[in-house]
Amino acid sequence: MANHTETKSEKIRNFDPNGVGNTNANIFGLPFSVEEADVVIMPVPWDVTVSNLEGTAGGPQNIFMQSSQIDLYDEFAPGFWKAGIAMEKISRRMVRRNDSLRPLAEKYIHWLEQNESQEDHPEFSEIKEEINRACEELCEQIKSRSLCYLEQNKLPVIIGGDHSTPLGLIKAIAEKNHDFGLLQIDAHADLRHAYEGFTHSHASIMHNAMQLPQISRFVQVGLRDFCQQELQIIRENPEQMKAFFARDIHNKLFAGENWKNICNEIIKELPDTIYISFDIDGLQPADCPGTGTPVPGGLSYSQVIYLFEQIALSGKKIMGFDLVETGTSTLDGIIACRILYKSIGIMLKSNNKLP
Repeated sequence: MANHTETKSEKIRNFDPNGVGNTNANIFGLPFSVEEADVVIMPVPWDVTVSNLEGTAGGPQNIFMQSSQIDLYDEFAPGFWKAGIAMEKISRRMVRRNDSLRPLAEKYIHWLEQNESQEDHPEFSEIKEEINRACEELCEQIKSRSLCYLEQNKLPVIIGGDHSTPLGLIKAIAEKNHDFGLLQIDAHADLRHAYEGFTHSHASIMHNAMQLPQISRFVQVGLRDFCQQELQIIRENPEQMKAFFARDIHNKLFAGENWKNICNEIIKELPDTIYISFDIDGLQPADCPGTGTPVPGGLSYSQVIYLFEQIALSGKKIMGFDLVETGTSTLDGIIACRILYKSIGIMLKSNNKLP
């Protein structure tokens, strides 16, 4: 007799959300496959172009390893796990490709930092071109996978890796939506054009996203480490961009204004349909100690989750999101996997997809 394969409804009925997390199951110890899940997480172990601390390529694996320790009950969206959440397997090929290119990028960046004239050099021009080709191929690969999930009416999520990794998903969403906004939680503006010569640099993700005409509004929250040129771009594009700088946020809080009012100001700047790009260095460094470019003065975990919940309660629809730049320490994984889990519940609620 052939073995009976459990249906999704049978898996939900037979699963004990109060039991011990199964480390042999999918993410969060859940029993679902990618095919039957309403939410699909795409891990992208890639940090080729990072300019400070490397290691965030290990973020997806770290999040996965810590995720089985989560208690699944959620006050804001009880039982949302029943919608089905599954993570793709981490691509060993992608890991090997990242590991082979990262030393070349380091060599190139070191040369760039030491070469005041930055004159062309055949060896380093070839390195730059090879890395740019590989990053473009990765972007197209993620875009193709994302389109497949969107066509199946699944909600897509990227976990990185550095902040260059979600561009393929953002492009896919732009193909399916003619008008949406992008909410960026970040210490950095990421508006540099081909930073250090890398067209898909982690510091260029928002510059690249701005080339997509479907994104009508960029709202950046927590910025506190940016260059004069990036500030000029923000100021010269008030119809498209709105920045909530960390200094201004904290000054308002110090003066007695409450976080709820500030969240309302942020939400008013967002259109009805949004994508969230969450660089974890938007948080205070204590909440992301192993991230690639930590900066003091960030937001707290609770502030960000409250903001996301208020977005859902406002009636706005979250089409997808990314969580990037997670480090490899145990604490990094513990905090990031809880942000991931709660954000999924909030996204499902905003789409009226709670079971």
